[in-house]
Amino acid sequence: MTRQTLRLVRVLAWTAVVVAGAALLWATVLRPAPTDHQVAMQQLGKGDYTLVTADGQPFTQADLQGQPTAVFFGFTHCPDVCPTTLGEVTAWQDELARDGQTLRTLFITVDPERDTREVLGEYVSWVPGVTGITGERAEIDKAVAAFRAFAQRVPLEGGDYTVNHSTQVLLFDAGGDFFGLVSYQEDHDRAMGTIRRLLAS
Repeated sequence: MTRQTLRLVRVLAWTAVVVAGAALLWATVLRPAPTDHQVAMQQLGKGDYTLVTADGQPFTQADLQGQPTAVFFGFTHCPDVCPTTLGEVTAWQDELARDGQTLRTLFITVDPERDTREVLGEYVSWVPGVTGITGERAEIDKAVAAFRAFAQRVPLEGGDYTVNHSTQVLLFDAGGDFFGLVSYQEDHDRAMGTIRRLLAS
């Protein structure tokens, strides 16, 4: 081996050492720690709630796993947000169906006192791929907290009430981890782009 070749080998070896050291330094010291917001997003959907689907099957955190899933909160007496969102979900499913795909979608009620399994099942029956989910009030409250959703009962005249609630559709990958969201009345093409990335993940 010539002196020039030996020098080149030494340079390459030291370069490899420096690169490896820099990578180790980044991984163990310099890489930014997750922010509180990032940590919170990683925990979305994770909790000890036990709910029940419209067809009587139990639903827990573990059931978020297995396939990409969309989740949104609402109630069957909702005057505008929920019917609009279900209409958007229908449009998504129709477009996905042309490619032989579907997106499992969960409609979790924030009004379990009125939204029984039977009521929910009828309410979502016209939308492909949507499962209605209800449960005891305490379990619904746990789920609302786990998904960092919002629900507030508002009294109306005559003793009736409505519920103000979150409007976003939350997306989870097949591992049950938060992937992203679709905002209320988001542009269809933009929403479909996010959903297709989810299904391809």
